Amino acid sequence: MRRLGALLFIALFGVAKMNFEQRLTEEHRAAYFHGAKLTLDLRQKVGQAGFLAALSGFRSIVADLLWIKAHIEWENTEWGRMALLFNTVTTLQPRNVMFWDMSAWHMAWNASLAARQDPRLPREALRIKAQREYFDLGRDFLLRGIENNPDRYKLYESMAYLAKEKYLDPVVAAEYYAKAARISGSPSYLKRFAAYELSYCPGREREAYDQLKALYEMGKHERLPTLLYRLKVLEEKLGIPKEQRVGGLPAKK
Repeated sequence: MRRLGALLFIALFGVAKMNFEQRLTEEHRAAYFHGAKLTLDLRQKVGQAGFLAALSGFRSIVADLLWIKAHIEWENTEWGRMALLFNTVTTLQPRNVMFWDMSAWHMAWNASLAARQDPRLPREALRIKAQREYFDLGRDFLLRGIENNPDRYKLYESMAYLAKEKYLDPVVAAEYYAKAARISGSPSYLKRFAAYELSYCPGREREAYDQLKALYEMGKHERLPTLLYRLKVLEEKLGIPKEQRVGGLPAKK
């Protein structure tokens, strides 16, 4: 009888434990906590002491220390080591937007510039290829950061800026500025930036014009020089009748 009771207790405990773990997993998913996986790969990256600290709930401390180490590697222009450290830091603290954003910046701006000017690569084509690879590393950090933080506007904005400045892709830039603008609490300028980039997208001039005109009609605070100029350009392209055009700066020929 005692044995039966013990088995029943174990069974009930197991069911309760499974339910608790399932709820915990669901809570983590609800918080977009996808990135912090304490694997053997992470154990090799941070060492035994760091791994034990992470297991003990000191992820933020370990991440901060590794971030400082990554900064030292940046000063030494050790881009490969820096990228590995950034991967570890963002794995430990996937909900820290600053880690994702700065990791992407270092790869897509600092490391890419160093690659473009690297004297060890004698051929121009090799330097351009290396530069492009660092652009892609920066983009990868932002994409993974967005996956873990879909409720935060900053990484969408950074992705838009990367597409605009490095990939020269107004379509992607407009898409991510628009996504950032839809997030609660995001700055009002993001909606304007999305319309600006859309105005450079072939075949979407009418859509861009409607958005820019809607912003213009919101009042004087939106009638900035760039908005006025892009409106005039689109009015010329779309052949908007003069009596329907808004006031603004003359378009450049």
